[in-house]
Amino acid sequence: MSKVVFITGASSGIGAAVAQYLASKSYIVYGTSRHPKNKTEGHVQMLPLDVTDTISITKAIAVVLKKEGHIDYVINNAGMGITGPLEETPLNETKRVFETNYFGALEVIKAVLPSMRSHRRGMIINITSIAGYMGLPYRGIYSATKGALGITTEAYRMELREFNVKMTTVAPGDFATNIAAGRYHAPVLENSPYKDNYGNTLKLMDEHVDAGMDTQVMAKVIHRIMQTKNPKVHYRVGFFMQKFSIALKRMLPDTWYEKLLLNHYKL
Repeated sequence: MSKVVFITGASSGIGAAVAQYLASKSYIVYGTSRHPKNKTEGHVQMLPLDVTDTISITKAIAVVLKKEGHIDYVINNAGMGITGPLEETPLNETKRVFETNYFGALEVIKAVLPSMRSHRRGMIINITSIAGYMGLPYRGIYSATKGALGITTEAYRMELREFNVKMTTVAPGDFATNIAAGRYHAPVLENSPYKDNYGNTLKLMDEHVDAGMDTQVMAKVIHRIMQTKNPKVHYRVGFFMQKFSIALKRMLPDTWYEKLLLNHYKL
C-alpha cells in the first residue's frame, strides 16, 4: 500500500522539490499552498491551505483522510522570511511571521495527530532552519520562529512516544529558492541609525541564497529520514561551515561566537 504524504508550502522552493521527488518514488503526495494554480502539479495533488487559518487546515486534512483513510507523513514546510532591525520591525509583521512559521505548524500537527494516534503510526517532519540555532543580526525574528519550532519538536517527541508517532526537524542552510523575494523586508530608512549595517547585511543574505544548494539535496535527505525507523531529534542540511557553526556555538564562549558572527556579517 502506497504511503500518503501531506506537505505544506508545496508550490515552490523546497516544498515543491520534496513533493515532486516523493511523488517520483511512488508516494501518494498531497501538496498545499494558499492559492494553488492547478489541482495537480505533476503527480502531486494540490489543495488550498493557509497555515494561519485553522479552518483551512482542518478542511485540507479532512479531504485527504476521507480519500485515503490515513496520512503517513506530514512535512511542515510552509514558512516566510523576515529581515530588519529589531527596533524598526513592525509588531504586526513579527506576529504574522510567528503565525506562519510557528503557530501554523502547530495547528497542522494538531489537526493530523488524532488520526496518527488512532493508527499508532506516522511521522511529522518540521522544516526549521540553521538560522534557528542562533540569533542572527537583522534576522532575529526569523531565527526566533525556527528556534521555537525546534524546541517544541523536542517536547512533542517525548509526548508522542507512547503512540508510536515520530517527529523530527530538518534545518536547511542556504538553498537556491525564491525565499528572498517572499520575505518581509523592513525598509532601509534614510534616517535610520541601522541604515548602513542593515543594507550591507541584506545584500549579503541575498547573495547567500543565490549561491545556495540545489533543493534536490533537501528532497533526498527528507526521503532518507522517512525511511528511518527511529529518526534523530534534529537533522541539518547545508554547506559544511553552516553546519559546523552550530557545533562552534556549543563549544565557544558566547562572546567569542558573537565575534565570529560580527566578522562574518562585517559589522
